[in-house]
Formats: sequence, structure tokens, C-alpha cells
Amino acid sequence: MANTKSSTILEFDNEAIKARENQVARETNDQIVERLRERFQILDHMTKAVKRGEVKSLIVSGPPGVGKSFGVEYVLEKDGLFDVLAERKPRFQVVKGALSALGLYAKLFEFSDSKNVLVFDDADQIFFDDLSLNILKAALDSGNRRFINWNTDSRLLRSEGIPNRFEFKGGVIFITNLNFAHIKSKKLKDHLDALESRCHYIDLEMSTMRERLLRIKQITQDGMLEKYDFDSPEIAQDEILEFITANQDKFREMSLRTVLKVADLRKAFPSNWQAMAKTTLMRRV
Repeated sequence: MANTKSSTILEFDNEAIKARENQVARETNDQIVERLRERFQILDHMTKAVKRGEVKSLIVSGPPGVGKSFGVEYVLEKDGLFDVLAERKPRFQVVKGALSALGLYAKLFEFSDSKNVLVFDDADQIFFDDLSLNILKAALDSGNRRFINWNTDSRLLRSEGIPNRFEFKGGVIFITNLNFAHIKSKKLKDHLDALESRCHYIDLEMSTMRERLLRIKQITQDGMLEKYDFDSPEIAQDEILEFITANQDKFREMSLRTVLKVADLRKAFPSNWQAMAKTTLMRRV
């Protein structure tokens, strides 16, 4: 079986994106905040269902740095401490970044038990590799039994004692920055449609800057900066959020990580943190 790279060029459906922006423009801030809160609550419930084995597979789509990975990991880690104390193999693992097709196959075998959950986070390159996609389709299949095959000889698999065919009983959560509804590239869209048909799909619906800022404010005001122990916590929080809002188009990234970076500077350099933030966190004009 050859590891064939897809030659797909990523294209976006600008009409769909514009229609989404127009829809958001008609919502009030309160409506957006409530919608986002409900979406993240659903994500928590669905993650618990995957953990219990009631849902086999889940795809979570949303922009980077808005808390989607944190929410999934928080739910799964609740039982992780007991596994560590009992010296048991962890029942879930988060796989980040690049992963070859063979590595994907081996990882699925390692966590193929019905009590296991594999989380693929920031691993979108799988979508552009035909062999990896086929393996992922098999793992995400909605059938009663999911068999995954490796149809060519592999010295690595033999050395690790991994069979060329196994039944995958675990759960899979795939966290992606791609919004499936906005992909226009025909070949890639066909692949994504095939994946979406095999599992549950949650679009966290934060494609606009306004939505991201409201989500950031929501999480920040829920106590994200408490660990900094500012002398005047409410004043510091308001100053940070006002600064980020006023400069939203200048930051290299607009995410919860941006808030934490600004808070770091606010704590370390109370007299000139804004100048420090402009120099270290913003794009050069």
C-alpha cells in the first residue's frame, strides 16, 4: 500500500463565509455569548459520551486558541489521575502535530480497547494524505464493528507485534481548525464529507473576530486570570480586555493565549506593559 500524498489545493467557499458573517452581524452580543456557551456545553457532554463508549467518534471544528482542546482534555483527565495512581496504562492520549499513516495505524492499535479514547489535535495534515484518510475513515466508521487494515508488509509493524488487521473498539475525537462547511476544494471536500458522515460533528461557530472576542471575554471574566493575583484584579482584567479589544486587528493571533501573554506582561511590567505587548505580540506595520 503506497503512502499517496493528496495534491489538493486548499480553497475556501467565500460565499459561504460571507453568508456566515452576515448571519453573525444580525445577532446581539448576548445572543452570541449564549450560543457559544451552549456549544461548549454540548462539547463537554459529547466528550463524556465518547469517554463512556456511548459515542464512537467526534469531530470538533473551531479556530485555534478558543478553548476547544482544553475542554476535551479537562473532561478526559478527570479519571487520568486514578490510572496514574494505580499504575495502569492511560486510557486516553492526545496526539498533536504531524503523524505518518503508519504512525496513525500503530497509534490506533495501541488504543484500540473499548475503554480507550484517542484525541487528534492540530493534526489536519491527515486530511491531505490519502492513506491516512482511509485509515481514519475506518476508525471513525459508524458500523457495529470497525476493522482497520494495513495491506503491505511492514518491518516496523512486525517488530512492534502489530497485526496487519485489527478491530478498533476505542473512541476518537478529532480537533481541527478547519470549518468543513467553508471548504471548496472538491477532492478535500469529498473526503471531509465522508468523515462527517461517519461521526458526530460539532462546529463551535466562531468564524468572525467578533465571536472570538466575545468568547475570550467570556472565559476571561469566568476567572481565567485569577492565578495572577493582581493587586486590583477587576481593574487589571478590564484594562487587559480593553487593550486587546482596541488592538484586535494588530495582534499576530487573537486567542485565549493572547490574553495570557498580555496578562504575563501586565504582571511583569506594570508600568509599561502596553508598550511591551505592542512590541512582542503585534504585527509590524
